[in-house]
Amino acid sequence: MPTCPEHLHGSVTPLITPFRNGAVDYDTYARLVERHITEGGHGVLVNGTSAEPSTLSVAERNELVRVAIDAAGGRTPVFAATGSQSLAETEALTDFAAQAGADALLIVTPYYIRPPQRGLVRYYAELGRRSDLPLLIYHIPGRAGVTLEMDTLRAIADAVPTLAGMKHASVELGLVSECIAAFGADFRIFVGLEELSLPMLALGAKGLMNAVGNLVPARIAELNDAVVSGDLARGQRLHYELLELNRAVFWDTNPIPIKYMAKRMGIIPTNEHRLPMVPATPELERRLDALLLATGLVGASADA
Repeated sequence: MPTCPEHLHGSVTPLITPFRNGAVDYDTYARLVERHITEGGHGVLVNGTSAEPSTLSVAERNELVRVAIDAAGGRTPVFAATGSQSLAETEALTDFAAQAGADALLIVTPYYIRPPQRGLVRYYAELGRRSDLPLLIYHIPGRAGVTLEMDTLRAIADAVPTLAGMKHASVELGLVSECIAAFGADFRIFVGLEELSLPMLALGAKGLMNAVGNLVPARIAELNDAVVSGDLARGQRLHYELLELNRAVFWDTNPIPIKYMAKRMGIIPTNEHRLPMVPATPELERRLDALLLATGLVGASADA
């Protein structure tokens, strides 16, 4: 059965990757880690989807892990997303994160290749042998093109003693209930779709990996804490307060809207992406500006 480390819970923000003149801006990244600690987040995720990891080299991904661990200084858990499209690259990323001192691994289902379910079992079994760190599966069928079946999850749990949970970025709420029924209430399910934060937490998810945490980490942590403590009325109020901001994540490919808003809020100094990712269009900028103004995240006189 899966292991359930108690420190792996709450609002764990998948940090964006700041660029400056085409290079990764590691100094700004360290400041992002510090910001999340001081504003009450429960952890940080390095090289998640919001980090544009497929545009980064293995060396850059590893350096981001190192910078995050150094900046955190043991004050908050650092989750390292180490999955890639190939086993060899995933092994290299996983080995580095384990040796660098990460607190947990998040490994996405191999994307593009669309492996059979039995291949996924062997894949995670192989990776589970490489480290004693808690391992979470990243289930994001919309991007990876892979849907995990419940029988596959059971087989992975049998084969991987370090399996601790998964990040579930799918509208399939039924799988949350099935996992908790099969693996126990402490199975670490982290919500991967912003709009489903409240319902998944209510079903028993243990935390959020919410891209909007890049903008308002304290409020995302408050939503998590409200529901976990049983204050569903406060959780519902926060859900609706955050609803349009959560929807804005998907007004274009994540993290295009998030990075634009982070720049407008002064969280990052530049709004850069690497191809094939591109900055927001002027039309999207205007839509996001209106949202930021309506939610009070920027003032009317803020520079565009």
